[in-house]
Amino acid sequence: MAQAAAEKCDDQTASKPWSHGTFFWNELMTRDSERARKFYADTLDWTFEPMPMADAGTYWIVKSGDQMAGGIFDISDAKFAGVPESWMAYIAVDDIDTRVKKALDAGAKLMRPLFDIPGIGRIAILTEPGGAGIGWMTPVKR
Repeated sequence: MAQAAAEKCDDQTASKPWSHGTFFWNELMTRDSERARKFYADTLDWTFEPMPMADAGTYWIVKSGDQMAGGIFDISDAKFAGVPESWMAYIAVDDIDTRVKKALDAGAKLMRPLFDIPGIGRIAILTEPGGAGIGWMTPVKR
């Protein structure tokens, strides 16, 4: 199941056009993904595809029609205790490692180490100097 969901996500994400500096992905961080899925299904007609994750339960791919529109990430685990429920935006960047170094030099902070999601891309979760959280990612090129 996880492999099939990841492949489906890979195929759709890889075909999504992106350019450096543009918003690429949006993710709802919530402690009640069932409530969130019901709300968005009832109000925006979104549908959801589960993508099991080895260390984080189920990630829900948001679909608007047949297009991926974002994701829902469960933050009910104790390690996310101080994280508020919110939408997190991800900006596509051409070279995540180089751009994160520039961001750190300019006063940003990494909220967690950079990480890779196979078939999706390399990701950084930052707080910019004003304190706002933002995700940056270099999507996989195909």
